[in-house]
Amino acid sequence: MFTLGWFSTGRDEAARELLKVVWERIKEGFIPARFAYVFLSREPGESPESDKFLSLCRELSLPVFYLSAKKFRPELRQRDRELWRKQYHEAVYRLLEDQPADLVVLAGYMWVVSADLCERLPMINLHPALPGGPQGTWQEVIWKLLEDEAGETGVMMHLVTPELDRGPAVTFCRFSIRGGKFDPLWEDFLHKKKERGLEKIIEEEGEREPLFALVRKEGVKRELPLIVYTIKAFAEGEVRLQGKTLLDASGHPLPGPYDLTERIENYLLTGKW
Repeated sequence: MFTLGWFSTGRDEAARELLKVVWERIKEGFIPARFAYVFLSREPGESPESDKFLSLCRELSLPVFYLSAKKFRPELRQRDRELWRKQYHEAVYRLLEDQPADLVVLAGYMWVVSADLCERLPMINLHPALPGGPQGTWQEVIWKLLEDEAGETGVMMHLVTPELDRGPAVTFCRFSIRGGKFDPLWEDFLHKKKERGLEKIIEEEGEREPLFALVRKEGVKRELPLIVYTIKAFAEGEVRLQGKTLLDASGHPLPGPYDLTERIENYLLTGKW
């Protein structure tokens, strides 16, 4: 059976919710897979939130491993971050090497993964943009979309590589940020931008800016479904990785990342997986 690895820092309720939703889809048979392990970068007692995450893992009978990143050679982390990253993830790999996983999902994992671990494990991560779209934090992505007066955006899952957020996309979904409820907000935003400039809008309104907030809301709605449908596509062999190459069910290289837009929009419309 297809095996899944899961990396998290367990820092908030969203991290627990994501794990629980994927576990539920596996339990009901929607995703034909099992968890090989959950890895947590905090240890018991380090934070109330990660303790709740650990409790959830036990409640769901998931095999969980942990190693505190914060407490791992802190003096080296201050002196040489790159060497610390390599040594920490070497220790993580030794913890997990007897628990092989076909796919590893970074789900709220707050540390940059070492180059060695990227090569050893088939890891994917979420990025809140279309393939080829803006890079950076979700805030930076949305401000760039607004600056460029974009017509659409999306969410993608990409391979984890040593270059942060630059790994090739494996799956994605897209959605329009024009028409309907977006248009009056664009009109207001462009008027403000002309009068005050983008920097002033960011400084004075930030994430409260109505168009920014709506783009964020629509993106967040699609993040969890994209993760679920991505894992399902891999677990059912619809897509698979050979090294860094994405293949279809017949073993032929795909010309680009796998488009899951239709499935995700149907889920948002019906509420049914």
